[in-house]
Amino acid sequence: MQHKKIGDVLISSIICNNLKKIMPNAEIHYLVNKEALPVLEGNPNINRVITLHPKHRTNARAFIKFALQIRREHYDIVIDAYTKLESWIIVWLCAAKRRISYKKKYRTFLYTDNLSREAVKVTQPGRVIDLKLLLIQPFLNNVLPDRYPQIYLSEDEKRNAALLFKKHHIPTKKSLMLNVVGSCPLKTYPLEYMAALVNQIASQVDVNILFNFLPHQKEEAQKVYELCNDDAKKSIFFELSNYDLRTFIAIMNQCDAIIGNEGGAIHIAKALNKPSFTVFSPWINKHDWSTFEDDLNHVAVHLCDFKTELYANTPDAEFKENALELFKELKPEFILPKLSSYLAFHLEQDTD
Repeated sequence: MQHKKIGDVLISSIICNNLKKIMPNAEIHYLVNKEALPVLEGNPNINRVITLHPKHRTNARAFIKFALQIRREHYDIVIDAYTKLESWIIVWLCAAKRRISYKKKYRTFLYTDNLSREAVKVTQPGRVIDLKLLLIQPFLNNVLPDRYPQIYLSEDEKRNAALLFKKHHIPTKKSLMLNVVGSCPLKTYPLEYMAALVNQIASQVDVNILFNFLPHQKEEAQKVYELCNDDAKKSIFFELSNYDLRTFIAIMNQCDAIIGNEGGAIHIAKALNKPSFTVFSPWINKHDWSTFEDDLNHVAVHLCDFKTELYANTPDAEFKENALELFKELKPEFILPKLSSYLAFHLEQDTD
């Protein structure tokens, strides 16, 4: 169970992938929010995806009915990667023989296996991966787990994405996805700073810059465009932003790299094995969420990299409260050297 946001659902899919590897004959079901379904389509390690709809979250009667339907599946094992009130109720009602989650005060009675997060040994940046794998530790038996989330696209989906590039007259050259707006204001790099990064991209490499944003974020994306210089504007395309999530995934697969705000789009790109350059919000824990960071294929920047003194004696809660002001401290000049190296390695045109 992982009924959270798209990135969480995608990362938690490594639980399903590894369980199928360990127990190939097991029937693996994955409970997620309906909006996250596209990142799981075609995954051969998941026999069935159970979707939690908005009506289940807003109507107590509908939710209990949904939970009782799950009970009728008679599961042998339930793994709760979400561990919030909704999942507690489902676990309580499902009556599985084995119930696994993280150790948490006042609800250990719900689970047969309560695993301590402190037991996680971080092998590299991206502790969230290790935390997910902790939940299948009882089944590993010295088997080396697969740490990498994957997205599966059909050949038809790949061909259709290529046709979309032609339909919208996207030039035949390398393409860069720009996650121009974060999932919320607190996760959005200041728009004028983002424009400065776009100007650097356009001046250094000859690529198509595809703006990625949600329909309600069009005003912010347009503002970034207007703040860019004239040369950069010639490389920017909005046309491929108006599609559903599954189509976005196929479009991302056609791109050569992604740059931008941390969030679901970045995790999707990584699952497609695309290079990433991530700008973290000051209140997000980079060490936990910067998965597979190696300063080459996956690069990430965070205010804590440049202003370590700000993070020395400050309670975590204050970072979220002051995220908008703190983001202003992460000036483009801090980011540009790393960005330039990333662009040179991944997006400069090959020459003989």
